Amino acid sequence: MSVLTTGPVPEAGVTTPAAGTGRQVWRRLRRRPSAVAAAAVLALLVLLALAAPLFAQLTGQDPNAYHDDLVDSARGGVPLGSFGGISADHWLGVEPGSGRDLFVRLLHGARISLLVALGATALQVFLGVAAGLTAALGHRFLGRFIGGVTDVMIALPMLVLAIALTAVVPPDFPRPLLLVLVIGVLDWGGTARLVRAQTLSLRGLDFVEAARLSGNGTLRIARRELLPSLAAPVITLAAIKVPTNMVIEASLSFLGVGVKPPTPSWGQMLSSAQTWFRADPAYVLLPAGLLFVTVLAFTVLGDGVRTALDPREGSRLRVGTGREGTA
Repeated sequence: MSVLTTGPVPEAGVTTPAAGTGRQVWRRLRRRPSAVAAAAVLALLVLLALAAPLFAQLTGQDPNAYHDDLVDSARGGVPLGSFGGISADHWLGVEPGSGRDLFVRLLHGARISLLVALGATALQVFLGVAAGLTAALGHRFLGRFIGGVTDVMIALPMLVLAIALTAVVPPDFPRPLLLVLVIGVLDWGGTARLVRAQTLSLRGLDFVEAARLSGNGTLRIARRELLPSLAAPVITLAAIKVPTNMVIEASLSFLGVGVKPPTPSWGQMLSSAQTWFRADPAYVLLPAGLLFVTVLAFTVLGDGVRTALDPREGSRLRVGTGREGTA
């Protein structure tokens, strides 16, 4: 005689709350030095980005203030001094052509990149979870319709559409907000497909049937039974989406349809640095290096979070490696 349970029942191929409580997840995450190092790097970057106005006051530099006396006009605007004009007042040098402080602009650019990436990811997760749950739990016709729309959204060339949309919007519209809306609305299909597949696997399990037999409605079942079980795959996907969205924002700004001057952005700085690579390599390497380190840190942390939320993934890898080694 089977007994209906009130909690998730593990099933092969299905992610459930068995991943553990927040404290257990934190303990598993701490066992991965790479994930801890990535989290430390991201925490430092976020603190520096939040403190960008304080650093501007500390150094006495305005991110948009031009300093013609710090560049050599006879050489086309190359910074005066060594290593791009590094000095006690300008810790990382100045921008070629304008003489604006590079350190302060990099920190303000980090604010824009992180804001757009995190905002777009939050919008993607919200739209994807809502669409996926509706497709899996709603009427069959509605599920097919949302499934078709999801397939279309996944197949669309997102970057091309983003370029088109950002190019036709009036220039006085806030560009960071525009990038959040464009990236979030155009790239929720993958999240919706994942949530729909997981929900279809979970809704036939005993704890969901028990909630349904207890008289709970669809919305209550989705909120109290299904969403906790979907937390692990959704959080893992979100951790992967953040660095992807940072690259998209940088690409759009690099192409001139993202953040507009004088607002600093890493992608915008890379775009203007193309002509200065030989004369001032630091102007190219600094924003490119920061973007690379940030994307790498998010990727490594996302992998660690995935393993911490679903330790079965890590055990499968270890068991598989052991078998191969003993074969």
